Amino acid sequence: MSLAPRAVLVHRTTEYEELLARHGTHGQADFFLSSRGRSIKEVAERHHRTRRTLAEVAATVPLQWRQTRVERADLDRFLFAPEDVVIVVGQDGLVANTAKYLSGQPVVGIDTDPGRNPGILVRHRAEDAALLLGAAVSPRATVEELTMVEAVADDGERLLALNEIYLGRPDHQTSRYRLSPGSEGARAERAELQASSGVLVGTGTGATGWLRSLWQERGSALPLPGPADPRLIWFVREAWPSPTTGTSLVEGMLTRSDRLRLVVESDRLVAFGDGIESDALELTWGQTVRIGMSDTSLHLLG
Repeated sequence: MSLAPRAVLVHRTTEYEELLARHGTHGQADFFLSSRGRSIKEVAERHHRTRRTLAEVAATVPLQWRQTRVERADLDRFLFAPEDVVIVVGQDGLVANTAKYLSGQPVVGIDTDPGRNPGILVRHRAEDAALLLGAAVSPRATVEELTMVEAVADDGERLLALNEIYLGRPDHQTSRYRLSPGSEGARAERAELQASSGVLVGTGTGATGWLRSLWQERGSALPLPGPADPRLIWFVREAWPSPTTGTSLVEGMLTRSDRLRLVVESDRLVAFGDGIESDALELTWGQTVRIGMSDTSLHLLG
């Protein structure tokens, strides 16, 4: 007998909760904010709105389903199951934070603060949850498969991300590596030793954030991919020319068969995805990492 679906509600600690954890009481937190020209009223209202939305969504889970909750900080220790339906209650970034730990489970994004969040990934309201949960287990569900990016090190360690993967020093100072783009399995046609503040490789979903900032800053002529496009875009940040390091390979596109290959020539570099620096690949001198499109995609209910 197959297991009943499990609803996994993903949420994160609110700013109000973080303030209480730091200052102890509502009054102390209010004093702290008021001394900086802010009011705790707006922060508390957002907190209550978020908690109310979470409770409303939880109440729509069918009685025959199992149900659990996981906080953002615990995602790397939570074991998702194949029968899970993942309900992300929060901001767009929380969907990206969750995506790297999934393997094809349907995801529903519920916006806790309409008008404040862009709503690119959290597209729905709490009142839509009941219909969405029913649709999530239907074979006729309308699911958008969003492209993801992966980094695979030569020791077999693998990192997934929905928006982008950063490779470089954890303090964003000068990273040294040898970079070569090309098709997977093919001999690299070009390779360049570089010194830069890191490399960013991302998807069409990520092209609305950090990648877009780099793209605009340098006036790149590369077309930005869409969220479901089978291609990635990459940029080298602040490449430094010297007698031994070059700047000719600083941006490009990757299709499904392409990989960006980097050989580490620093004592320690890291690769992390979607801004989660605590869950990173540790790379040392001489290691090779390949970054490209993943076979895994995010299954987001439309």
